Amino acid sequence: MKYLLVLALLLGLTCHAGTIEGRVVRVADGNTITVLDARKVQHKIRLAGIDAPEKFQAFGQRSKDSLSALVFRLEVTVQTRKRDKYGPEVGKVLVGGLDANLEQVRRGFAWHYNAHEQSTEDRRAYAAAEAEARLQRVGLWRDAHPVPPWEFRKGKRKK
Repeated sequence: MKYLLVLALLLGLTCHAGTIEGRVVRVADGNTITVLDARKVQHKIRLAGIDAPEKFQAFGQRSKDSLSALVFRLEVTVQTRKRDKYGPEVGKVLVGGLDANLEQVRRGFAWHYNAHEQSTEDRRAYAAAEAEARLQRVGLWRDAHPVPPWEFRKGKRKK
């Protein structure tokens, strides 16, 4: 019985799901925001299912600007599922019914990434949005050889 209680507690720590509602008070980059809830608690949120260019990478500032235009100082609802290994909660950000994560991909300012975080429906929508952005050569897809942020980070670690 004691082991079941410990297991339940451990599962509760790894399976973080819920809803956060509040105002976006900070946009760190193209896939990370801070939401201030009604209790004045700040929640650092990484947008699920996407990865955006790093700040000092090509299109990094444009990606941040795009996300800012979508959510900064606006009321959002965040559907969270977990925390990432660095601490932020991971979730889908909805602003006025619009999926901001998907819109970043649609605008060409993020890659569809970590699809295992998503529902089948979202996986399909995000993959289709990326394919269309690539085809239309919008955002970072204007670059002849865009470097995915995970490759950019890997290159920086080697230096």
